[in-house]
Amino acid sequence: MGAGTWARLRMGQGRGRVTAETAEQTSVEVVDLDRTSLSELNGRLHRLAGDAAGPQHWRVLNPNGAHAVACGLDADVEVEIEGHVGYYCAGMNKRATVRVHGNAGTGVAENAMSGQVVVDGNASQSAGATGRGGLLVVHGDASARCGISMKGIDIVVGGSVGHLSGFMAQTGRLVVCGDAGDALGDSIYEARIYVRGEVGGLGADCVEKDVRDHHLAELRDLLDRAGIAGVDPAEFRRYGSARRLYNFKVDHAGAY
Repeated sequence: MGAGTWARLRMGQGRGRVTAETAEQTSVEVVDLDRTSLSELNGRLHRLAGDAAGPQHWRVLNPNGAHAVACGLDADVEVEIEGHVGYYCAGMNKRATVRVHGNAGTGVAENAMSGQVVVDGNASQSAGATGRGGLLVVHGDASARCGISMKGIDIVVGGSVGHLSGFMAQTGRLVVCGDAGDALGDSIYEARIYVRGEVGGLGADCVEKDVRDHHLAELRDLLDRAGIAGVDPAEFRRYGSARRLYNFKVDHAGAY
């Protein structure tokens, strides 16, 4: 790859074939983390902030569970990661589209601001934690505390989520196509939670609410954006805040 490990590559027409081309013919920037350091990869991605010139489509090979892959991005780029990643992949994402063709560890898309993060497999705990915007899609299952303290992010999970999902969720939408664990939406504020399957139990101040026409439209839009087909929005139940914990009342002290 010349001066180390970088090359501008274009996908060949044959399945899985990659051929080197000139810069003028570049369509995909391929980075092999067996040959390139993670800090070098993230550094190059960070230098694209502010609409700086550079590759718009990246393909990352051999992540091998590395932590903080493609984190802190602030550019209209697409990053495809071929394999499993560790903690905080695509954390603090802004504008970018990051796709993980594998599983993701703790805190995927943590504190995301905008853009889109897609996990083809499963996600560990705290997926989308504190996210302020954008869309996180997990096509498999997500573990405990999915969407904890979410502040505007939309999260769509094709499978199930673990306990304390939506804990202290402030705004945004959490859509669960499978089941949800115990203490769903504990201490929730104004976020909306939709669950298609069974709920192990509701947390403090979380209650089931009516599903109206505009909620069905909202669900349809989120499912379409997430690329999840064959799921009827009418099969979901909606959960949100009973608003009993907004102000301290001594009679409810045991619920705090």
